[in-house]
Amino acid sequence: MFESPEVMGMASALARNAGARLGAIAENVANADTPGYRAKDGKHFADVYGAGPGLSLRATRPGHLAGAAGESFTAISDRAGGHMSPNGNKVSLEGEMVAAADVRRDHDFALTIYKTSLGILRASLGRR
Repeated sequence: MFESPEVMGMASALARNAGARLGAIAENVANADTPGYRAKDGKHFADVYGAGPGLSLRATRPGHLAGAAGESFTAISDRAGGHMSPNGNKVSLEGEMVAAADVRRDHDFALTIYKTSLGILRASLGRR
C-alpha cells in the first residue's frame, strides 16, 4: 500500500507534463523570429490524466475509454489559433509568457501535492 501511492504517481505525471509543456514554450520563444515557425504546446494535464504509463484508467467494457490509451503526457503538437506575422511565424511572446505562467502553476501544484503526501506518509509512520 505504501510502496507506490497513486497520488505520488499523479504528482509525478503532472510534473512531467509541465516539464514537457515548458520545453515546448522555450522552443517557441527561441524560434520567435524564425520565418514560418508554428508555435507548439502540449496537452493540458486534465485532458490526458490516466493515459500515461502506470496511470491508465480501467476499462469496464470493450470500447470504454477508446482512444485514451495511445495518448501521452508529453504529446507536443502545433498550437491552434494565433495571429501570423508577415514572415509566417505564429509565435506571440506575450502568449508564451502567459502559457509559461500557467505551466509554472501546474508544476508548483505538483510539488505541493508531492510534499504534502510525503508529510502525510511520515505522520502515519510516526515520523516528522
